[in-house]
Amino acid sequence: MSAWSQGEAESWADAMSFALVQHYGRWTVGWRWSHDEGDFGGGPVGNWCCPRDSITTPEETLARVGAALREWREWLEYLVGWFEAYPLDLSDIESQRILWERSARNLILQVVDRTGCGSGWHGHCRQVLTWFLDHWGVAPEVARGLVDEAIGGRFHSWTGPDTVAVDDVAEQLALSLQPADGRGRADAPAQDHLQRWLAVRESAPWHEIPDSGADGPVVPLRDGAVEDIRAFDGAIAPARAQGLLSALEMLRADAARGARLDFTLLSSWQQHVLDTPGPPQFRNAPAFAKRSRERYGIGPDTRARFDACLAGSASDAGRPLGLTARAARACLDVCFFHPFEDGNARSAFLTLVFVLAREGVALDGVSLLRRISFEADAPQDPLILVRYVNIHLAETRRRTADSTGSAQR
Repeated sequence: MSAWSQGEAESWADAMSFALVQHYGRWTVGWRWSHDEGDFGGGPVGNWCCPRDSITTPEETLARVGAALREWREWLEYLVGWFEAYPLDLSDIESQRILWERSARNLILQVVDRTGCGSGWHGHCRQVLTWFLDHWGVAPEVARGLVDEAIGGRFHSWTGPDTVAVDDVAEQLALSLQPADGRGRADAPAQDHLQRWLAVRESAPWHEIPDSGADGPVVPLRDGAVEDIRAFDGAIAPARAQGLLSALEMLRADAARGARLDFTLLSSWQQHVLDTPGPPQFRNAPAFAKRSRERYGIGPDTRARFDACLAGSASDAGRPLGLTARAARACLDVCFFHPFEDGNARSAFLTLVFVLAREGVALDGVSLLRRISFEADAPQDPLILVRYVNIHLAETRRRTADSTGSAQR
């Protein structure tokens, strides 16, 4: 049951989330934000718990998905009503602080009531307060910082906040707001998150995390990449899965011959991923991701810089860097150079698999590598991805060794 829940069932639920986003939009992603210790604990949804407890017959399961989605949507619309209870204006904050404070207090109490203060409820409270500030013009990154500072660790799982704590958080949040916390002007110069990534890439302490790839090649008991593609992508669309599997077979043949990683090689795989008549070309305009929160610029040397970065994925005795760090870095290079019009996340995943395969390493699980999103300008994200690769690789080695030991006995 545990293996099924963490494997096939979770992949089905992830694929359902993807399909709902594709059909209805990104607002749907909270349909699994369940009470207490569910899929994503501490949320407002009562009609869904987790794959293990919520997936039964097809009819019952789909009914639960529909009910959870409607429940999430109703909650969002209910929150907007509370957001707009008072007409707020950040430029007039000095005369409106009491209204901002009252709104924040009411929202905290609504989250308390809706979540029941189970495990992790304060995470959703942070999210709601951030949405509230963003709704009234506070820059999102500023809003997150103000909310975190106002709460300051005073809310805890399985414990409802007392009146004093609620009032204090609301008051501090209102007092911390300033007119300058608003979003930038529409005529402000566009940010280039590719340049931000290149700065993070240069400064990241890649050598600080131990390299699980240093112990040499490993052949897993099962092919984690293939199984994840069949379960997750296959649930989205069989053609999508088949394209990825064809690209995966091709990249492993390229890895076996020690091919040089560059855009041309990626494009040959991407032809199968996207099912295009020929290898797709490098983009010729700025690209956007994460609902346009990130913008990746383009210049006459962008492709050349991309190839230069990918070249660093090969082992170099003169400037040694661990295998898992090189694999993670190449994966993020693809994410933030964003070379293709579509399918960049899949291309990034294939890149990581290729860098490992070129040195004889494969994984028996990849879930941590495909279910998360990274920010171009977050200094900690590269090291987090390296750790995730190390976790999967260490577990692959352990299970392979356990199987070998059992067979010998």
